[in-house]
Amino acid sequence: MELKPSGSLKIDAFSMRIGDIEGVELDRLHAHSLSVGWPHRAEDWQFLRESGRGFVALDEIGRVLGSAMWFPHGDDFATVGMVITSPRLQTLGAGQWLMKRVFDNVVGRDLRLNATRAAKRLYLSLDFKPEKIVYHCHGIARAATAAGIDRECGEVRRLVTEHLPAIIALDAVGFGVHRAALVEKLFEQSVGYGLFGEGALKAFALCRPFGRGHVIGPVLAERDTDAIAVVRPHIADHSGSFLRVDTHIGSGEFAAFLAHCEMPVFDTVLTMSMGKRLADFSVGGAAGPRAYALASQTLG
Repeated sequence: MELKPSGSLKIDAFSMRIGDIEGVELDRLHAHSLSVGWPHRAEDWQFLRESGRGFVALDEIGRVLGSAMWFPHGDDFATVGMVITSPRLQTLGAGQWLMKRVFDNVVGRDLRLNATRAAKRLYLSLDFKPEKIVYHCHGIARAATAAGIDRECGEVRRLVTEHLPAIIALDAVGFGVHRAALVEKLFEQSVGYGLFGEGALKAFALCRPFGRGHVIGPVLAERDTDAIAVVRPHIADHSGSFLRVDTHIGSGEFAAFLAHCEMPVFDTVLTMSMGKRLADFSVGGAAGPRAYALASQTLG
């Protein structure tokens, strides 16, 4: 795809100019995401700015009218997120304009993103391919005992810094890409629980403040019962509070466990890719660890 983005875009009777997301005050970014109903706090925006790069579209008086970010991991892969424009501006080409600016900075990388229904047409037009549904589950969590969780083999323990290398290694296998810097930053913001067997980390789940409450993710495990084992303590910790999980798992014991804990499916988005597909990153096979929950829809 030949992409030559310009530095400005004429929309109706006014023009937009591009700006670096680093130069925009957090309160303006927060207002920008609130304008489309997204839950991100100013603190969430700051975490994302520290983890990735991005552009904003600004009008003639400096208001934020659009945004797009990317999060590189190594030299060959990146996730794309926080692509926000109003529906009216999308129809006038603002979303494509911002995405072309992103493409100009991610040449040679395989890309992955999670598309809302409103943005799916935009990404299809840019040659992203549909992959898997993401189930956005949330609610006022209720600690509960679920059938089958006692069948896991191992011990669940609170994770500490000395476990970080094992967490990073397990994440790389399950996610398919080595993203040590991001996992380390997530760990600093999170409480984590791990499932240990025969001296090795078999599964883990991190939980951190986000949006209206807390989000559980990433979660890496080989099977449903292991994933439940490491998620269950977080639900107990936050019982009676707002809790969120974004997962590709739409059925089975893990999905049933979330629903039983008062965290039903609220909405869905669609994982899409450009370049390598999700299956191309799988190195664990059927018996290997996989991502039971995303770090977030933006980060993957």
